[in-house]
Amino acid sequence: MVEKTLGIIGGSGLYDLPGLENRETVALETPFGKPSDALITGSLHGVKMAFLPRHGRGHRLAPNELPFRANIHAMKQLGMTSVIGISAVGSMKIDLRPGELVLVDQFIDRTRGRTEESTFFGNGCVAHAHFADPIWEPLRQLALKAARAAGAIAHDGGTYLCMEGPLFSTRAESSLYRSWDVDVIGMTNLQEAKLAREAEMAYSTIALVTDYDCWHEGEGDVDVSAVLAVLKANADLAQRVVVELARATSELDEVISAEGCMEHAVMTAPDAITEDARRRLDLLIGKYLG
Repeated sequence: MVEKTLGIIGGSGLYDLPGLENRETVALETPFGKPSDALITGSLHGVKMAFLPRHGRGHRLAPNELPFRANIHAMKQLGMTSVIGISAVGSMKIDLRPGELVLVDQFIDRTRGRTEESTFFGNGCVAHAHFADPIWEPLRQLALKAARAAGAIAHDGGTYLCMEGPLFSTRAESSLYRSWDVDVIGMTNLQEAKLAREAEMAYSTIALVTDYDCWHEGEGDVDVSAVLAVLKANADLAQRVVVELARATSELDEVISAEGCMEHAVMTAPDAITEDARRRLDLLIGKYLG
């Protein structure tokens, strides 16, 4: 029987994952540096789990400082085939309320300074991954089912606009994004989705709505205190969703994985790929490098 695995990247307010059996703390090095913090491994309902606090314990790292490549590579090193990114977001629509969840299926990229941390490729090996559907749909559907089983109000689908941060939006930006029919706004998950695809790992986002950004005339502008209040109230909900997700994963007939999605993505001729690039990429797609 193939081992079932599930990686969890916890966002603002989610810095630990209680209830894991055979719990261990694992500090890793990757070819792309150290991840945000030590990872916690263990099992839930027989599923091998790995948990990483995206911003580090104590929330030490800003969105524009995150070691996205090291974080995803660390999950791969631990044998994860699927990764869920849990993230605090602002709502851009009146019917997506604070405390509710959105299982997004699309992204818009408004980041500017994260080019290096958005891909494993370049510097000796070029590849172009298929990314029209950035969320792995079987995993998203499983997460949606788990969220509702945990008692969450969970919305099916939506577009996540990923902004640079760490500042929140201006009113003009918020108005512009609403005109684009964006559903939620955040600062982190797009890079994770890109890198997970390049690493042949299924990825999905669970977006936890904390505020209405700054477009809603009847609500106060987003600030840290408001965000933290909602996150604190919903930390238990996020943990219950993870438990239900592990349970649902354990009941699957097949492992959810993106294995094979990079088979035809590499553009660089085998004899032109540098040895340094081969070393960096070996765990991720070494089998395709010739």
